[in-house]
Amino acid sequence: MPTEQPTVVVRPAITFAVASDEELERPYRVIVENDDVTPMDFVVIVLRVFFELDLARAEQVMLTAHYEGRALVTVLPFQAAQERVYQAHHAAREAGYPLTFYLEPDQ
Repeated sequence: MPTEQPTVVVRPAITFAVASDEELERPYRVIVENDDVTPMDFVVIVLRVFFELDLARAEQVMLTAHYEGRALVTVLPFQAAQERVYQAHHAAREAGYPLTFYLEPDQ
């Protein structure tokens, strides 16, 4: 006697977070973390290209991260900070490095 297959209904579990314009314009700190793989010169290039730091500031940020484990790169509105972090992560992964940035709300 053949058995009927049960009807399966798949409902994706999607959660949408709605952020107000005010929340998106709030300043966020972009932080770079030190790692033992990414060359210092590459970090400086990423800081200059994606975060528009001058050479002296980029070197200072890189050295602070190297010696203290992390460093403040810049403070930007959320969307701008998120986009630059995405671009920097993409460039680092393309080059084979684990360079990591993260965001935290600016107080």
